[in-house]
Amino acid sequence: MTDSAQPDFSRRSTARIATDRPVRYGKQLTSHMGRKITTVWSEDAKTGSLTFDREGAVTGVVALSCQDGFLQLDLTADDEHLERIEHVVGIHVARFGAKEGLVVTWRRQNGAPGTTQGPLTPEDLERMRAERGAHKASS
Repeated sequence: MTDSAQPDFSRRSTARIATDRPVRYGKQLTSHMGRKITTVWSEDAKTGSLTFDREGAVTGVVALSCQDGFLQLDLTADDEHLERIEHVVGIHVARFGAKEGLVVTWRRQNGAPGTTQGPLTPEDLERMRAERGAHKASS
């Protein structure tokens, strides 16, 4: 497989996140997740991608595009990874945009609802910080 080839995934899910700052969140998401997976961000095009390849094989890809008033996330994955990737990407965006009350609602290609993340309360954020700290301490 060449670097430009992506697996042909059978499942698709889309989230359109209403925000006045789509570029900020798109750039922040690719920067943050780039520590563990392959990410790309184009400042000129205001687009990016997240390639979930942490274990080697690509399990899903999220295309990011910024429009006036929203950040769009287009996920392709297989059945096994779709819901997990929705959650991972969505919870990061909801956490980054907690002060703005961002909500990430995924809709599957067949029109069925996917998962939803956010809005997160200060208590949610504190609990998540504590859980991450406990996880890092046990690793």
